[in-house]
Amino acid sequence: MKYGYARVSADGQSVAAQVAALNAAGAGKVFREVASGAKTDRSQLHRAIATLGAGDVLMVTRLDRLARSTRDLLNTLAAITGKKAGFRSLADAWADTTTPHGRLMLTVLGGLAEFERDLIRARTSEGRECARVRGVKMGRPPKLTAHQQRETIRRRDRGNETLADLARTYNVSAATISRLAMARG
Repeated sequence: MKYGYARVSADGQSVAAQVAALNAAGAGKVFREVASGAKTDRSQLHRAIATLGAGDVLMVTRLDRLARSTRDLLNTLAAITGKKAGFRSLADAWADTTTPHGRLMLTVLGGLAEFERDLIRARTSEGRECARVRGVKMGRPPKLTAHQQRETIRRRDRGNETLADLARTYNVSAATISRLAMARG
């Protein structure tokens, strides 16, 4: 079966033209949505994909109705492919997974996106390493200052207070005090 997905970004806009084009292309059911394309929690798109079965086709009038970024597009297409269904954009003839040429184009785009992700990962890793060499501390800052840590250890060593008592004093969890105690010996 052919399904359609029509989306507009604002309440004042209408999906009527998209619905008419999708119906003319043979869509038996059209899922309609008013939501920004930048949002990933588009309920009607999720419903449309959940409805797909093997051999079904999800159609849109233009690719920008489905996704705003290459990564979002590829993730959405992977979900559609995972249902053993096809995808077709009426305005973008190359974006048609029901044809060999369309599958080839989307595979090439997927390869480029994966290459880009690898480059970003490598640059990020290099940046982290350079920062570490410069002495930048990564991760979350400690809850307690160095002075508070020393004071906590001193009070713990006296044995008058439990770890829970010390944690309440500094408004942290007992686990924070426990880790500090283990780190300090």
